[in-house]
Amino acid sequence: MAAVNEAPPFFRNGPTPFARLCFYVACALALMILDLRFHALETARKGFHGLLEPLRNVAQAPVRLFSDGSRYFLNLERVRAENQALRKAQLKSSPIIAHYAQLEAENRRLNALLGLRAQPAATGQIARVRYTARDPFTRRVFLDKGLREGIAAGSPVIDTQGVIGQVTRVFPFSAEVTLLTDKDQAIPVQVERTGQRSFIFGLGNGLVELKYIPINADIRAGDRLITSGIDGVYQPGFPVARVIEVTHDSNDAFARIIARPLSAAENHHMVMILATTPESAPHPEDARTGPVARETQ
Repeated sequence: MAAVNEAPPFFRNGPTPFARLCFYVACALALMILDLRFHALETARKGFHGLLEPLRNVAQAPVRLFSDGSRYFLNLERVRAENQALRKAQLKSSPIIAHYAQLEAENRRLNALLGLRAQPAATGQIARVRYTARDPFTRRVFLDKGLREGIAAGSPVIDTQGVIGQVTRVFPFSAEVTLLTDKDQAIPVQVERTGQRSFIFGLGNGLVELKYIPINADIRAGDRLITSGIDGVYQPGFPVARVIEVTHDSNDAFARIIARPLSAAENHHMVMILATTPESAPHPEDARTGPVARETQ
């Protein structure tokens, strides 16, 4: 009797595990292609990110509270000592500051005589580094400010040592920053000592490479690289990296130059997102190819 009521094997077992695997893989590949080619899931990604933000804050609250509390008590004495040292240094540097003020006033008068427009001062917002990207092949960090605070994609990001990178994606409550050591990042720079202009490209291993420098150019280890400002995104003069290795190959028209970034985004907790105008900030996807093409033409 039980054998009569038993369902046929096809309806009882369903699709084989291999068929299910093929179906799920096909769905995953279709979603990946749609997102890569047409950015079809960008809106959904931002929506899920906004919905999960409160849960992430609750989950990270105990760790953040313990970390901030321990850091406060451990650094309190050091801050007092540094405060005293800064007071002494301020007294010693008072004559130098007065001299700089005089030079700045003379510079303003000369600019007025020559009809030159002064470089606008950099402005921005202070943000906290919340966590780093989980992808081991990228160099990215996430900040605690996003669309709600008016952060825009393409904005440059700096710390106390120099340039960190550029905002590449903005969410309602956070922003993704691609570090200058990422393989998809390029920044126009110049050698501070000689004024030679070129571009640095991230190597993905914590270092950057200065490209398009002729093999006979005057550049050596220890030279500091600063932003040139020709892209309209980064104002000129921000520290970027320091040259650590210069290799000359007679078979190549350009020298191979490796530099180490001066910033330490993966070690510091506070950064500044600089304000930029919409027309001056290129799309992050064009950051690697656009300026290079313009420079080499």
